[in-house]
Amino acid sequence: MWEKEVISTTRVPQAIGPYSQGIRVGPFIFVSGQIPLDPSTGKLVEGDIKAQTQQALENLKGVLQATGSSLDKVVKTTIFMARIEDYSAINEVYSQYFKDSRPARSALQASRLPRDAGVEIEAIAIVD
Repeated sequence: MWEKEVISTTRVPQAIGPYSQGIRVGPFIFVSGQIPLDPSTGKLVEGDIKAQTQQALENLKGVLQATGSSLDKVVKTTIFMARIEDYSAINEVYSQYFKDSRPARSALQASRLPRDAGVEIEAIAIVD
């Protein structure tokens, strides 16, 4: 039987609600949605949707690294965006992080994201 392990790291902003940054169960890690908060300030990064997407992905990467996983081991992502018009710009940044081993993915517009972020990204990855 697999045990559930709560993942908490100072590499990324602390959870802003009653949830964990990630949960490890067996060979899988489930990373909570990461918004573009700067880990050093806890505030949204300045800049356009590309800058926000980059920070959200850096936060995602930080949670994965804290468990010994990486972006190469991501099997599924979900992208929530405040504006569907940002889809192409988000994809431009996303494709720089997932080059060779592209995970399965869903992408959708949400009416509003926490802290009025432009993007939020969650993931499921494997851990060795």
